[in-house]
Amino acid sequence: MEMKRCTFVSMMMFAAAAIFAQSDLQVLAVVKLNKSESITVRQLKTRVGVYEKQAGKVLSIDERKQTLDALIYEKLVNQAAQKSGIVIPDSDINQYFLQSMSQMVGKQVTEQELNTIVRQQTKMSLDEFMKQQAGMSVAEYKDYLKSQLTAQQYIVSQRQSELQSIAPTDSEIRSFYEMHKANFVWSDMLLLFLVYVPKDSNAAAAKTKAADLLAAYKNKKSTREQLIVQSRADNSNFRAGELLVNKTESGAIELGVPFSILIDLFKREKGFISEVQDNETNCQFYSIIEKYDAKMLAISDVVQPGTTVTVYDYIRQNLGQQKQMEYLQKAADEISKSLDTNGNVERKKTGTDLDKFLSW
Repeated sequence: MEMKRCTFVSMMMFAAAAIFAQSDLQVLAVVKLNKSESITVRQLKTRVGVYEKQAGKVLSIDERKQTLDALIYEKLVNQAAQKSGIVIPDSDINQYFLQSMSQMVGKQVTEQELNTIVRQQTKMSLDEFMKQQAGMSVAEYKDYLKSQLTAQQYIVSQRQSELQSIAPTDSEIRSFYEMHKANFVWSDMLLLFLVYVPKDSNAAAAKTKAADLLAAYKNKKSTREQLIVQSRADNSNFRAGELLVNKTESGAIELGVPFSILIDLFKREKGFISEVQDNETNCQFYSIIEKYDAKMLAISDVVQPGTTVTVYDYIRQNLGQQKQMEYLQKAADEISKSLDTNGNVERKKTGTDLDKFLSW
């Protein structure tokens, strides 16, 4: 009797699981501007989960409806982009992903290096880390990026002339500078020539390679310019370039050294060349090209040594981008709504019927 009861309970649990699974597969809407694409409860749950993680709260029914509309609009704009011939290669998405991740860790990294750093710091794989932080695996996040960037490129293509005419006024630029003058400063800085060799799977080979490059640089067999050019070649197995480092904790992190070592480095003279440093993920060395003292910047000063971009130019560019982003958000809403017709979108669930599916 006990065996039968257990079996019955197991069957009931299996049946309940099947019902939930069927519910997740329910189609909420079909977008068919260029091809037929369904939006299921599961897809909506995934996106809602991402937004809830970012917001740190549970979304209301109305907010979930807005998320469903956002998914519909996203597919509409992506289909319109595909129809107009806009395609973003996966290589561009991979590069964009690595650029954004490199900004997070403070230096340019490969995906393999990123995996190593994440595992060392969090004891998680990169996939596990992304799911914890963004609610998506690396592959899912790249798909999300591709969708967003494709939509953005389409919106820009539709409003190119309007975008080009959007710019801040001289008065807005000068007003912004006066309000934020205290933020436009140089800290003490060093301009370094940095060479580093990723360890990947062979730490000994990386150390030997770095030592050989250092010897060639010290003996003047290879100049900075030559090493930079060589590093860009396929299968060079090393990277070389100039790096501007601030005398801050973040500057030490960017260089990959303790702050105490960075402080000692600022005591060195121009032309100093370090020995090879054996780090967790790479072997590197650097030399001091130039030193800069801290100062407050006037609106006509350059924002960074060695460049021609002034504080005025910097503010104009950033205010312009801000105005353009605001315009693009408005344009995206307008274009999405114009595409949201009965012929392009079939909403399978509406009203109280939709509310039931959103009450998970």
